[in-house]
Amino acid sequence: MYRHPALVPLSRQHFDALALCVLTERSLEQDKSAANVNRLAGKIGAAQDLELANHFQLEEELIFPKLPNALSAELIGEHRALEALMSRLRATPSIDLLEQFVFGLSAHARKEENEYFRQFQESIPESELATLLPQLETRALRACLTDIAP
Repeated sequence: MYRHPALVPLSRQHFDALALCVLTERSLEQDKSAANVNRLAGKIGAAQDLELANHFQLEEELIFPKLPNALSAELIGEHRALEALMSRLRATPSIDLLEQFVFGLSAHARKEENEYFRQFQESIPESELATLLPQLETRALRACLTDIAP
């Protein structure tokens, strides 16, 4: 699907979130040890500190207020639920919490990308979209995921 250039920085972060999920799943398939679970929880925490927190903030400050609807409210609720899950994962890493996180983040990123962003770019005038591009390009951070796999 075509993605308006203004949304590309956030779409890249969605891609990173999905990659984090896939890499976490693959690592767990190969190694379910407590050491690997702790390592993966740490990597997810680091991604949350940098990219995921940044992503949630940008959407809530710049995107959702421009198209407030039931879906944006649902997505904000999912942000809070994912943050709570990441907090639990930091405190007590477990396979179950890792799997919940992977499932939740993956579903969330796909919903934003496939549903909300489609609605957004169809509803927001080009002039408003154009003003978003420089803000998102300069503020969207990306985490390095190359060392997730064992």
